[in-house]
Amino acid sequence: MTSEDLHARRVDAVRAWTRFVEAGDADAVRPEILRSWELSGVVSPGVTHAPLDDEGDTADFWKASPLQTAVSRVQDELRRTAEDGDLVVAVTDEQTRILWTYGGRVMRRKAETVNFVPGGRWDERSVGTNALAIAGRTGAPSMVFSAEHYAEVVHNWVCWAAPVFDPVTGRSLGVIDLSTTWDRSHPIGLATARVMARLIEGALPTDRRTTLAGDVAPSEPGLTLTLLGTAQVWLDGQRLLLNRRQTEILALLALHPSGLSVEHLHALLYGDASVTTSTLKAEVSHLRAALSGQLSSRPYRLTMPVVTDVEEVQRLLRRGDVRAAVRAYGGDLLPGTDSPALVQMGDYLAVSVREALLAQPDPDAVLRYSELAPYDTAVVEACLAALPVHHPVVPLLKGRLASLR
Repeated sequence: MTSEDLHARRVDAVRAWTRFVEAGDADAVRPEILRSWELSGVVSPGVTHAPLDDEGDTADFWKASPLQTAVSRVQDELRRTAEDGDLVVAVTDEQTRILWTYGGRVMRRKAETVNFVPGGRWDERSVGTNALAIAGRTGAPSMVFSAEHYAEVVHNWVCWAAPVFDPVTGRSLGVIDLSTTWDRSHPIGLATARVMARLIEGALPTDRRTTLAGDVAPSEPGLTLTLLGTAQVWLDGQRLLLNRRQTEILALLALHPSGLSVEHLHALLYGDASVTTSTLKAEVSHLRAALSGQLSSRPYRLTMPVVTDVEEVQRLLRRGDVRAAVRAYGGDLLPGTDSPALVQMGDYLAVSVREALLAQPDPDAVLRYSELAPYDTAVVEACLAALPVHHPVVPLLKGRLASLR
C-alpha cells in the first residue's frame, strides 16, 4: 500500500469517526469497529491516556503468570521484531491489562505518554476502541487503523493484536499487540501478530496447570470435565493434555450421552465452517487414543462415567441452591470457542445463573458472581434492594457497585 493510499485511508477514517462522535452516523466503518465504538460510549473520545493499575499488583501478577515464562523464552524474537519495525510490543492479561512491553526508540516514548505500559488498562471501557480490546473480547485477531481508535490521542497509531490461548485448555490468557504510527502500516502486520501469539503459546511451561488454584485430582473413576472458566479434563484421576478442538469434541459428547453421528457432531462443532469430516474423524481418532479407546463409533459415544461442571450447575439450579450453583459456576463455557452448540449452551447457562440470582439474590453468591461478570450491575443492585440497610454485606456490595460503574 502506497503512502497516498494510506493517507486517503486515514482521511476516510477521520471523517467516519467525526460523523460517529458528532451524530452517531457510522455506515462507512467495519462492523467490528462500529460495535467497538458503541461499547466505547462510556469513555470520552478526548481521553488522553489509559488508567493505570497498581504497579506492585501488576508486577506480582506478571511474576506468577505462565505468560512471564513464555515471554522470557522468546523475548529475543519479540524485541527483534520491535526494533526492526520500530514497534512497541505489548502482552496483556485476559482483562486487557498490559503486563509487559518492549519498544523501539520512537514508539517507546509515544507509548509512555498514553500509559501504554505495564499496568495500563486497555479494555474498551477504560480507553475505547483499540486492537487489544477487540482481540481480547472476541478471541480473534484484530487491526485498528488511525481514527478507527475511539480515543483521538491514538489516531496516529495502527495496532495489530492476536489472542494468546492455553493450547491445552483453550483458556484465554491475554493478547499480544504490535503498534506503530499509521504511516508505517503494512499488510503483514496482522500475520506477524498471529505468529507472535503462536510463538508465545508454544513457549508456555508444560507444568503450569498443576499450580492453578483448585487443580485437585478427582478421586472418582471415569471422566471429569471442568468446562466453565478454565478447561480441565481428568480420566481416572489423571490429567489429560488435549488440544482445544479435542476438548470441544469431548464437551459435546459429554453433553450428549446417547451419542452423536459424525454429521451431527460436525454441525455442532463447526457450524457452517468449511471443514471436512475427515478432519473431524482425525481429531476423534486422537481423542479415542487419549481416552484409552473408551469412545465408540456409529454413533460417537463416551463409554465411561462422565461428570461435568455444566451438569452440576444445572442440577443445583434446579434444586434452588443458588449459592452452590454460583460456587460451581467458574465462568463462561470454554471461553473463545467458535462451536455454535457450545456458544449456545454457554449463553443458556450464563442467563440461567443470572436469572436465578435476580430471583434469589443471595449476597455471598452475588459477590462471587460479580467477580465473574464484572459489568453486570443489575444483579448487585437487586441484591442491595433486597437486603436490610445494616446487613454486613451491604458495604461490600456498594463498594463493588462503585467499582463496576
